[in-house]
Amino acid sequence: MPAVIFDLDGTLVDSAPDIHAALNLTLAEEAAPPLTLPQVVGFIGNGVPVLIERVMRARGEPADAARHKDLHDRFMRHYNADPATLTTLYPGVEACLRGLSASGWQIGLCTNKPQGPSREILGSFGLLELFAVVIGGDSLSVKKPDPAPLRAAAAAFAAGPVLYVGDSEVDAATAAAAGLPFALFTEGYRKTPAQDLPHQALFSHFDALPALLQGLARS
Repeated sequence: MPAVIFDLDGTLVDSAPDIHAALNLTLAEEAAPPLTLPQVVGFIGNGVPVLIERVMRARGEPADAARHKDLHDRFMRHYNADPATLTTLYPGVEACLRGLSASGWQIGLCTNKPQGPSREILGSFGLLELFAVVIGGDSLSVKKPDPAPLRAAAAAFAAGPVLYVGDSEVDAATAAAAGLPFALFTEGYRKTPAQDLPHQALFSHFDALPALLQGLARS
């Protein structure tokens, strides 16, 4: 049976509005000016610790471990309390996932978002049951683009081809390092031109993905 592993943020869901809201609640606690949504979108992709590093850098704050931990912990408290209110599925995602599952595809998730809110987001859309494995940014001691999380997700599938679907530079690098075919969703949080990222397929709408995956699996 073929398997497909998805990234979450910027691939299956547009989660930036909820991340933006939690960050601004964190900053509001100290009467700091809010961040804009485009700023926050630019910070997403390498996990929460790097997100906080980028927030500190954007605010002109020096690197400081205690300050980083304080911001990280307060952000996670706000985000864990409400990770899915403003988050939306990209068009066609639900139909695509259900169609793949019905066609015999095994489905997994590999994201740098912590596992708890990742599962809650999938559950809020009634999709968690479709995922045989969920690897989050806190599942291992390393995060993407290290290939270990993607390899751990792939190891859940005993046989058949395994493909990866993501939206970003991090996802492209992870797939290349893990040696897995990669389909790039062009409507997520990518900052680099699509043609400059390693990929085996491109798509802009999830209606097109099942046929692309079938072609990649056969090749």
